[in-house]
Amino acid sequence: MTDARLRRGRGSLAVGFFVQGVTFALLVTRIPAIQDRYGISDALLPAFLAAVPILAGVASVTTEKVVARVGPAVVLRWSQPFVLLALLAVGAGTELWEAAVALGLFGLAVGALDASMNMLGVSLQRAYGRSIMLGFHAAYSLGGIVGASLAWAGAHWQLSLFTSYLPVVAVLLPLALVGSRWYAAGGDGPAPEESAESAEKAGGGVAFTLLLPLCLVMTFAYIGDSTVANWSAKYLQDVLHSSEELATVPYNAYMVTTLLGRAVGDFGVRRLGAAAVVRGGAVLAALGFGLVAVAPGAWAGIAAFTLLGLGLSVIVPQTFAAAGRLFPGNSDAAVARLNVFNYVGFLIGSPLVGALGDAWSYRGAMLVPMVLVLVTVAYATSFGSRGARYGGGHERPRTVDVG
Repeated sequence: MTDARLRRGRGSLAVGFFVQGVTFALLVTRIPAIQDRYGISDALLPAFLAAVPILAGVASVTTEKVVARVGPAVVLRWSQPFVLLALLAVGAGTELWEAAVALGLFGLAVGALDASMNMLGVSLQRAYGRSIMLGFHAAYSLGGIVGASLAWAGAHWQLSLFTSYLPVVAVLLPLALVGSRWYAAGGDGPAPEESAESAEKAGGGVAFTLLLPLCLVMTFAYIGDSTVANWSAKYLQDVLHSSEELATVPYNAYMVTTLLGRAVGDFGVRRLGAAAVVRGGAVLAALGFGLVAVAPGAWAGIAAFTLLGLGLSVIVPQTFAAAGRLFPGNSDAAVARLNVFNYVGFLIGSPLVGALGDAWSYRGAMLVPMVLVLVTVAYATSFGSRGARYGGGHERPRTVDVG
C-alpha cells in the first residue's frame, strides 16, 4: 500500500468517525422531542432506548461474518448512509410503530458501522506503525460536539425533528459517500512476539479467555460514559442544586475534554506506551467520579465531570487497538466481538446508577462507576508492554511515518 493511499484512507475514515459523532448526538440529545412526537410513555421509553443497543450488538456480531467475505470498508461504506437515513426516518414518522421500525434500523446499522469503523482504524494503525487510533475517536468527539450544538439550535428555534434533521443529513450523506471512496484497510502487518503467543494459544482464532479482560474494560468505560451522558444534568440540578441552564454544562465540558484527551492521546501512547496511558486515564476517571460524589456545589461538580472526560477519553480507543494486537491474524473478529461490550456497558450504566440513586443516594451511586473504572488499572497489562507504544507492538522508524 502506498503512503498516499494510507493518508487518504486515514483522512476518509476520520470523516466517517466525525459523521457518526454528529449523527449519534443528534439522536440522543433529542430523545425528549422524540418521546413527545410519538407519544411514547415514560414506562415504554426504556424499552425503546434499550432496543437500539441490543440490536446494535446483534449487528456487531453479524458484521464479523460479513467482513470475512467483503471486508470492513464495504460494510462501512453502506452502513453509514443507512444510519443517516434511519435518523431522518426517526424524525419523519408520527405513529408508534414507525418510531419502533426507525429506531430498530438505526440500531442495526449503528452496530455494523461501529464494528467496521473500528476494524479499519485498527488495521490502519498497524499499517502506520504508530498510534493513530485516538485521533479517529477525537474526530468522533468533535462530531458529537457539533451534533449536540445542532440539536440545541433545533430545540431553541422549536424546529420539528424532520426539519432539524433534513439539512444535516443532506450535507453529511454525500460527504460520507464521497469519503468512502478512499476507505483502505492496512492489512495485518507483522505480529509482535506477545501477539504471536496469544494467537498460538487461541489456535489461530479469537479465544474469549484472552479477550475477556478487554471486554470488561470496554464495559466499565461505557458504564462511566453512559453515567455522564444520562445523569450529569440531573445530578447537578437535583443534588448540587444548580439552575436548569447550568445543569446543561457538565456534559458539554465532558465532551470538550474528551476531545482534547483524544487529540493528544496518540502522542502519549507513542511516548509512554498504551498500558501507561490507559492506567493514567483510569486513575483520572476514578478521581473524577470520586470528586463528583463529594462535590460541595455546582461548579465543583462541573470541574469533576470535566476531569472525567479527560480520563475516560483514552480507554475505549486503546481497548480496540489492544484487541488488534492480541489477535493480529484475526483482528476484525476480535474488534467485532469486543464492540458488543460497548452496548453492554451502555445498557447497564444508566439503569444501574438510576436504581442505586433511587434506593440509596446519587452521591453514593457515583462511587460504583468509580470503582469499576479503577478496576481497569488491574487489566493494564492487557494493553501491552511498554514497548507496545501504539497498541501493535512494532513502531516503525520515524523515517517511514506517513501522514
